[in-house]
Order: sequence, then structure tokens, then C-alpha cells
Amino acid sequence: MKNTNRNISQFDKMTRTPIPQLIVTLSVPSVISMLVNNIYNLVDTAFVGRLGTSASGAVGVVFGFMSILQAFGFMFGQGSGSILSRALGRQDRETASVSASSGFFGSLFFGSVISVLGLLCLDDLVMMLGSTVTIAPYARTYIFYILTAAPFMCSSLTMNSILRYEGKAALGMVGLMSGAVLNMIGDPILMFGLDMGIAGAGLSTAMSQIISWGILLFMFLSGRTETRLSFRRAVRAGLPVYVNIMTTGFPSLLRQGLNSITTVLLNSCCAVYGDAAVAAMSIVNRIIFFAFSIAIGIGQGFQPVSAFNYGAGRYSRIRKGYRFTAMLSESLILVGCTVILLFSGKLIGLFRNDPEVIAIGTRALRLQAAAYLLLPICMTTEMLFQSTGKRLNATLLSALRSGLLFIPTLLILSRIRGLAGIQEAQPLSVVLSFPITLIIAVRFFGKLPKEDAVQIR
Repeated sequence: MKNTNRNISQFDKMTRTPIPQLIVTLSVPSVISMLVNNIYNLVDTAFVGRLGTSASGAVGVVFGFMSILQAFGFMFGQGSGSILSRALGRQDRETASVSASSGFFGSLFFGSVISVLGLLCLDDLVMMLGSTVTIAPYARTYIFYILTAAPFMCSSLTMNSILRYEGKAALGMVGLMSGAVLNMIGDPILMFGLDMGIAGAGLSTAMSQIISWGILLFMFLSGRTETRLSFRRAVRAGLPVYVNIMTTGFPSLLRQGLNSITTVLLNSCCAVYGDAAVAAMSIVNRIIFFAFSIAIGIGQGFQPVSAFNYGAGRYSRIRKGYRFTAMLSESLILVGCTVILLFSGKLIGLFRNDPEVIAIGTRALRLQAAAYLLLPICMTTEMLFQSTGKRLNATLLSALRSGLLFIPTLLILSRIRGLAGIQEAQPLSVVLSFPITLIIAVRFFGKLPKEDAVQIR
């Protein structure tokens, strides 16, 4: 009876709570998690920067590989999360638990496969990721530890997504924040206290990810969640369940996979201009992602609201949620981008006090900050489509901004305008994707039923 009452309470919360209050409540843990993790990324970049420009470049190189791990983690997390949230909206808890179990164990398996293959091809891998000869030794050392923790990193992202889609983002925040805080403490101790250098940064990341994984798993095993993780459910789920999860989550795989490819391509294009260019663009991407992380956290708060109410037939709440999320995200990113535009050079200098790195990074950062003012609408629309199971639209938008526009833009501009073209490619791809996203969003809402399918009493 206790579990049933809790489920009804969660159902009421997701379908009755006023939209602004609900999205803000669900967003706060996600925003905090995003900020803490991005603060760690920036701190890690700053610590590694003390080892030299080549070491800073290695972080950017390995960041491309970590995007691959994130791609599979998000694919299983977003896929299973979207399905289970819509199932909970129908009050079908067993289907939700099957989806959660299949997503978790699928992610753990793929993370293990990536780990084994990466360790077997370590030297080739770092060069494929865009390392220069001087960056490669640092990248090889750093990525070894990332590979050992790959299964845990993958499945941690999946568990966090499941918790968010349940409307339990606060539980995910505890796990992710614990790992990030431990990482920030471990970096200086291992890197400088124990004189491990970049190996210390890698080991700190691996250890903190494993601890974070254990905390997140405990949330499920201790009965704090709506769904239950069960190996038996995952095994008995059948191929159609996994196909459904992977196709629903495919936009996340595509987006993150393309991000990884474009990071590698960006590193390769920058490598022509030396380690300073690679390091500068790595720092720029870390800073701009930090600024945008608040908007992403707001969007993550919108996802369970969208999925849950779509399953419950409360279409009016989806419309309200979309408008509120887009407006709030735009307001926040406006503040962040204004700060970046005003203090670009000083921000780059915080992470690498190299005049060449600062000069290259400042222009790139300003261009990206200006273009990212258009991104909240794109992000909210992509999250809407994925959470409601509109796979084709979600896949198209993910591919557009992350690769279909950015890759040709980068290749063309780098040839025509050299380093300046490399700095301009990503901002231009964001600008080009905006009108397409807007048209597709208008069409979706034009077809969405005007009346709620189910009236809740």
C-alpha cells in the first residue's frame, strides 16, 4: 500500500503541479549537477594547464573520446527514460521497470565493450582522436584511466537519466555531485601532492566515477525510486524492448557521436596551427559549455514533465512547459553570454596564461557566445521530441546542429579562411540550424491535440 500511495503521489505531482513550479523544482537538481560537473571540468582544465600547453591539448583530445562514452550512456538513458516516463504517466509501473533495467544493463555492456577495445588499441586511438606527436604521450596516459572506468561512466549517465525521467532528479544530483567533488579534491592531491602529473588527473577521474556509480546504484537498490533495476527483467525483456530503447535514444547517440567526431575533426584542423590552437579551442568549448549548462539543466527538468504528461494525455501542460522552458533558458543564457562577451580574454587566461592561446581563444569564445543566444530554442525543441518519442524529428535536429551543418562548415571555412574559419564554423552552424528548428517545432504543435485526452479528477 505504501508503494501504491507513493506512486499515486508522484503521478499527481507530475500531472497537477503548476508547470513553472514543477519545471523549476525538477530543474534545480539538474542545474546544480551540471554546474558542479562543469566546474570540475574547468578546474581539471586549469590544473592540467599547469603542466604545459601539450597537456592542455591532451584534455581536449580525450574530451572527444569521453563524448563517445556519453553517447552510449545518454542513448540508453534517454531511450529507457522516455519510455518509462510515458509508462508511469499511464501508471504502468512494470513496463517502466523493464525499460529501466534494460537501459542500465545495456549501457553497462556497451561501456565494457568500448573499454576493452580502447585498451587493445590505445596508441592508435589517441592519434585517431587528433593528437599531435607532442600531445600524444599525455593523451595516452590520461585516456588509459578513462578507459578503465568506461563501463561505470556509461551506466552512471544512464541511471541519472532514468532518475530524471522519474521526476527524482535530486537523487541523481547526489550521485553526480559526489563524484565531481571527489574529483576536484583528488586532482591536486594526486597530480601535485603525489607528483603523478596527468596520470593523477586520469586516476582521480576514474576513482570518482566509480564511487559516483555506486551511489547512484544504491538509490535504486534501496527502494527510493519508482522503477526497479533487475537483471532478470533485462534478460527477459527481449530484442524488441532493446530496439525500442535504442531507437528512442538514438538522437542522443547521434548528437554525442557527432560531437565526438566534430571534436576530433576540430582537433585535427587546429593541429595544423600547433598545440596552442588545440589547447585554445579545448578551453573555449569547456567555457561555453559551462555557460550553457544552466540552460541544459532547465531543459532536463522539462523532459520528464513532457514525457509524463504526453503519456497521461495532458497536452496543454506540454505546451505550457515548452514555452516556459524556452523563455527561462533564453533569459539565463543571455546573462551568461553577456559575461563571456565582456571578459573573453580574461576567462581564457585563467586556464592557460599563454599569449597565443589567449589570442586564438578570445575570438572563438566571443563568436560562440553570440551564436549561442539562439541555442535555447533548439535545445528545448530537441528535448521535446525525444521525450515524447518523436524519433525522426529528434534525430534530424540532433544531426543538423551537431554534424550535418558543422562538419561541412568546418571543412569549407578552414580551407578558405584558415584558423579564422575554424573559429567561425561552430557559431555559423548554430545560426543555420535555428530557422529549421523553429519550423519543425511549429509543425509539431500544430498537430498536437488541442484538448487533453484524459481529464484527471
